[in-house]
This record gives sequence, C-alpha cells and structure tokens, in this order.
Amino acid sequence: MRGLLAKLISDKRGVVLTETLIALPILLLITVGLLEFGNMMWQRQQLQVGVRDAARYWARCRPTSGAGTPYMPCSISLARNIAFTGDPTGTSPLRVPGWDEAAELQIDPAAPPTSPISTDLVSVRGEVNYQGSALYDRLIGSNFSIGYNYTIRYVGW
Repeated sequence: MRGLLAKLISDKRGVVLTETLIALPILLLITVGLLEFGNMMWQRQQLQVGVRDAARYWARCRPTSGAGTPYMPCSISLARNIAFTGDPTGTSPLRVPGWDEAAELQIDPAAPPTSPISTDLVSVRGEVNYQGSALYDRLIGSNFSIGYNYTIRYVGW
C-alpha cells in the first residue's frame, strides 16, 4: 500500500488535467457572474434612459398656450410609450424585458399645469423586476427590482 501511495505522489502524469478540473469551475463561475452583472447594468441603464425620456416629455408638455389655444395633447400613455419603448406610438420593442405595466412608471404631477411657475417640478419613478438569464433563474431564483427616480423642472413648450 505504501508503495502505491508513493508512486501516485511522484507520478507527474495527469497534473494538468487535475489543475484544469480545479480551476475551470471557478473561472466559469466568474465569467457567468460577470456576464449576468453586465446584463443587470444594461437593464438598469435602459430603465434610466426611459425614465429620463418620459420626464423630459412631461416637463415640456403644456396643454394650452397663454392665449388658451390648445397645444399638442399631453398624454400619460404617450409618456409611458416613450419610457417603455422609446417610441411615442409604442410599437418598438421594449427597452427592458418585462417593463410594460402602467404601475411600473409613476409620473407626478398626473396632469401638467396650465400656467407653469418656476418652482413646478416633474418627478418620474420607474421600477421593474430584473429578468435574468435562464442560468440565473435556476441558480439564484430570487427576483429583485431595479428602480430609478428622476426629477426635472417643468418648463412647458
């Protein structure tokens, strides 16, 4: 028995395979983790862009001119389409997978003021549950939400 153990310890064949089998799962885990983290950051960035676009639209939306003439109609659904898809018609693909519910985008105030003053603010909050890869869903399985707030001064047209 002692001779077999000494032979096994002194034998150099298979060292590369053994080291690879030890290192490969660690490197694979790090690689998949980096890809998943990049996907999270991409979804957050897209959420930020959508929230800012909706806030900018709402901050410049003015239902009537000073003389009472109606301007282009201001619509929360139009602001949501801009946030969710980047397109006022809402026909483009979603910016963030799963971000399409009206409750996931809050706009305050709900209606733009007819005669804005310098202290009027528009605040928009977007939130979405992270949609991970199939591997993430299988390993982690817990959902978490990504959110973003944006406040801008109301300027009208």
